[in-house]
Amino acid sequence: MPDESTVWRRARDGDPDSFGDIFDAHRDRVYGQALRLTRSGHDAEDVTALVFLEAWRRRASVRLVDGSVLAWLLVTTNYVSLNHARTARRHRIALAKMPRQDHADDHADEILERFDASGREKRLRAAFQKLSPSDRDVLTLCVVNDFPLAEAATALGIPLGTVKSRLSRAKRRLAALTQSHDPADTSRAIGGTK
Repeated sequence: MPDESTVWRRARDGDPDSFGDIFDAHRDRVYGQALRLTRSGHDAEDVTALVFLEAWRRRASVRLVDGSVLAWLLVTTNYVSLNHARTARRHRIALAKMPRQDHADDHADEILERFDASGREKRLRAAFQKLSPSDRDVLTLCVVNDFPLAEAATALGIPLGTVKSRLSRAKRRLAALTQSHDPADTSRAIGGTK
């Protein structure tokens, strides 16, 4: 694939093949972020599709960071996942108002608990969802996806110093929400590789 900014320029001008190249280049990263947030392969696929639909719809205003659309896609994934969760919650509320029918229990949670006996991952994910959108965005870019701070600043449209302070505060807030006293330990858990 040629330079991504060139491919994006062609996609922005309406070339579906160029947009397909962008999709192929970043689908797995977007899906991975969606999966981290939704914890469901099916939901992550839906979120991924919606993120790229939004990228196509808003292609004229998408901000490139260091010649790439990836940062924009990842931040958009956070917002789409949040909207997806709201929609699912509304759906559950509507279903709860309907007459109940007998059904079998879902054993997925029990299986997940076997792999994470301490429940740490579950607490971490729940805590991440409680953070503000700006905290989630800076953690997604800088911790989960290892973007350099300068690139995160460009993607978020804020100064570098703001990214640094926001990242520090977000780590502290996440640590407090997970009942951890070591923010560095929490950031390693979020990224899985730190």
